[in-house]
Amino acid sequence: MRQELVARQLDEQIAARFPVGQRLRILDVGMGQGTQALRLARAGHTVTGLESDPEMLRTAREALGGEPAGIRERVRLIEGNGQDTGVHFLPGSFDVVLCHGVLMYVQEPDAMVAGLARMLAPGGLLSLLVRNADALAMRPGMAGDFAGALAAFESDRYTNRLGLSVRADRLEALTATLASIAAPLHAWYGVRLFTDNVSNDAELPPAAELERVLAAEDRAGRTDPYRGVAALLHLCGVRG
Repeated sequence: MRQELVARQLDEQIAARFPVGQRLRILDVGMGQGTQALRLARAGHTVTGLESDPEMLRTAREALGGEPAGIRERVRLIEGNGQDTGVHFLPGSFDVVLCHGVLMYVQEPDAMVAGLARMLAPGGLLSLLVRNADALAMRPGMAGDFAGALAAFESDRYTNRLGLSVRADRLEALTATLASIAAPLHAWYGVRLFTDNVSNDAELPPAAELERVLAAEDRAGRTDPYRGVAALLHLCGVRG
């Protein structure tokens, strides 16, 4: 659900920023198993994936190995940390930089976000996917854990589905950060409102019902006030 919604939003922003058919240089920081990186490579773009977890990197390499040669040659996978992009790449090397599901593990994210923005060419797109600190009470509250909901109102930390205590971000703070690094917020979306409490192991519904779920989530993620209480925020900044 998350990957599909973010893909739709990202494609919309790419289409709004770049000419149709342009082959983009894309950096995916903390790419995980490579879902977005491979999808974008299949669309014809040149993608560099940066991942610090060796197991995730192995999974991504296995997935890449199953792709046709024309797609494999458009993808480069590097083991590395998103805080060290300046070690691996020259400033202005990419048209699009993705950083999805990473900032929650970074205690002081501003320096990392600034480093990501430096990787962008003028007019480039920075795509951030973060946990929404303004909606941390929603998941426990909707699950009937009202003690957890009350505690979440006063916190910017939460326990993720891996059992790790991690950090969440606020739209207002990230908007200020993006403005300060010359990549001001261009658009933002909510991701996962109605399905946040659905288990990752839950079976997918039939195709027609799944499309209705996606349509409802997609619309909520673009519509106030719903998007403001989504589990995740997808922010898109544009490099000046």
